[in-house]
Amino acid sequence: MAAISPVRMEARYYERDGDVYICGLCPHRCRIGIGKYGRCGARRGDPDYLVADTYGRVSSLCVDPVEKKPLYHYKPGSRIFSVGSVGCNMTCKHCQNYSISQSPAGRKRTTYKSPQDLAAMCNREKSDGIAFTYNEPTIWIEYIQDTMRCDPELDCVIVTNGLICEKPLRDLCGIADAMNIDVKGFTDEFYMKICGAHLKDVLDAIKVAKDEGVHIELTYLLIPGHNDSPDEIKAFAEWVAKELSVDVPVHFSRFHPDNEMNMVPWTPGESLEKAMDIAEAAGLRHVYLGNIISDDGSDTFCPECGNVVIKRTGYLIDIVGLIGDRCSSCRTRLNIIR
Repeated sequence: MAAISPVRMEARYYERDGDVYICGLCPHRCRIGIGKYGRCGARRGDPDYLVADTYGRVSSLCVDPVEKKPLYHYKPGSRIFSVGSVGCNMTCKHCQNYSISQSPAGRKRTTYKSPQDLAAMCNREKSDGIAFTYNEPTIWIEYIQDTMRCDPELDCVIVTNGLICEKPLRDLCGIADAMNIDVKGFTDEFYMKICGAHLKDVLDAIKVAKDEGVHIELTYLLIPGHNDSPDEIKAFAEWVAKELSVDVPVHFSRFHPDNEMNMVPWTPGESLEKAMDIAEAAGLRHVYLGNIISDDGSDTFCPECGNVVIKRTGYLIDIVGLIGDRCSSCRTRLNIIR
């Protein structure tokens, strides 16, 4: 049985137009009638107000290395308390967590945890902070905000698809320390066909998060024949270099068949290595390969002198060339938060 929340929480970021609520949380701007849900499955129209229906409903809990998010330049080697709920405002055909992300609110087995409960659990596990992940966390924004108020000393990590309006995003950036943001592809056609969203909305959100001073890293899942052309990778890498910074870490991740795209083959290792070469040629200084064992795609190097500063084997790390956030060899300051 799904958990019945003892808290009926009013959603934030909406307006009312008669018997219809206009949600302002993400660019879909759903018009939600009484007794209906928004596209994300997390906002429900009740007669008196719009309800954050998944508030406190937890589907997944785990203590992870922060590298698993993936975050390679944020407190390397630390432990993060990972938590997720149900629902998503995208409908990615390749989603590996579709059993929770595409589950209508209340139909997945969940356990209710109050914000105080979650903060206390994180502290008991001696984790450095909480990562809101697994499904799309921004549709859980009320719960994230209330949880982080319980213990402002905890780190707040958001692993997101980046589909969120500017006002709630800026509010979220006020409590978030780091974000890993998925860039699903680099054409609007891909976003519309595969994810049910628009590329520009995500790119705009990434720029806002960077502008707000949140530590950001980007993940790009390479899906054979869909978003892995050299021209598309080049355009993505050039956008990162121009609009963000050449020092923003980028993770090219290996696709495995899942959900509605279970007939698409695994990403060849050669495609990942080619993407890395293209991104580095565009000037990006910290490019990594995920979901694959790689000699060159895991370690962090000083971009000035080439010194290895962090060695990685899977999620095991060894900080071998850092003094604080500087290269131990040439003393160049790196985009690494410790």
